[in-house]
Amino acid sequence: MAQRTVLTGARVVLPSGVVTDGRLTIEGTRIAGTDTSPSDAVRDLSGCWIVPGFIDLHLHGGGGASFTTGTTEEAVTVIRTHRAHGTTTMLGSTVTGDLDDLARQAAVLSELTEQGDLAGVHFEGPFISPHRCGAHQPSLLRDPDPADVRKLIDAARGTARMMTLAPELPGGLESVRLLADSGILAAVGHTDSTYEATREAVEAGATVATHLFNAMPSLLHREPGPVAALLEDERVTVELINDGTHLHPAVLQLAFRRAGADRVAFITDAMSAAGMSDGSYALGPMGVEVKDGVARISDGPTAGSIAGSTLTLDHAFRRAVTVDGLGVDQAVRALSATPAKVLGLDDRVGSLEAGKDADLVVLDADFRLRGVMRRGDWVVDPH
Repeated sequence: MAQRTVLTGARVVLPSGVVTDGRLTIEGTRIAGTDTSPSDAVRDLSGCWIVPGFIDLHLHGGGGASFTTGTTEEAVTVIRTHRAHGTTTMLGSTVTGDLDDLARQAAVLSELTEQGDLAGVHFEGPFISPHRCGAHQPSLLRDPDPADVRKLIDAARGTARMMTLAPELPGGLESVRLLADSGILAAVGHTDSTYEATREAVEAGATVATHLFNAMPSLLHREPGPVAALLEDERVTVELINDGTHLHPAVLQLAFRRAGADRVAFITDAMSAAGMSDGSYALGPMGVEVKDGVARISDGPTAGSIAGSTLTLDHAFRRAVTVDGLGVDQAVRALSATPAKVLGLDDRVGSLEAGKDADLVVLDADFRLRGVMRRGDWVVDPH
């Protein structure tokens, strides 16, 4: 008989709404619902919120470590760092590099996926626009030849879940079709695409917008570009980095109102400095300097470019409800339910429902993190 724990007294955010003075029963690794028995262990969480565990579609590093080094030790450090901030499900994202090096990184990330520590591999680059490369090494960029795309898919041994590319490049649309036919999310990002070319990519099977607004042409009144095409299509989920640096609050609210919580996935795009102090770090082959929590490339032709973020999803959640004016239920969908659906994992994670994994986050009355549970075990115990 699996151990049962009852969490009581908190405001529990369920798909049907917020339950005040709610009750949630955990049995082993799963949510058992709200039924209780006299033998259950009880945890009183009065004054707190209980929300589903956060899900990050786009994450490169944290805790001073990075997925891009290709070592298991560093990858585990990244995973532990973000779990401690409430992210119970995550993709391991790469950064533009040599194809053989990316294949080696994918081998490590695929092993961690097979062990259940990651939800899959996200390849960001090298098939992106040199005009919108951001923190990616320009000399390592290449056109998305479907043969090269296939090489990375194969290197991930069935664990590739998403690939970001610029569809306007030679081979772009063919690669989008290849990804879609392979059951892998094709994401439009780091692109110089036009409105029309972006619509073509969506028709070819692209369903995700990689950090919308960032590393793509701005929305203009005569040249709406990829932003308008991605926002208007109901088939597309848009990633937003809610750290107060990548997007002005008014822009974030504009995108949220247009797409709605069912099509917005808050991400971190975090690099190795997430959860750390200011200083010098690396993002793939690029040197990064973090000052006042903002990461920028420190040298080379892209010096000064924003280099991912130092964000964790607990801070993104708190900012959503205290700065952006979103409802708690909207923030939960953008941080949990929607990314779970995008990954096809909504039968297991993304909401607090009986039978699903016992992945949850406990927040205090001011929406600061107090506890994290993953598959029934406390990663952070809410003392």
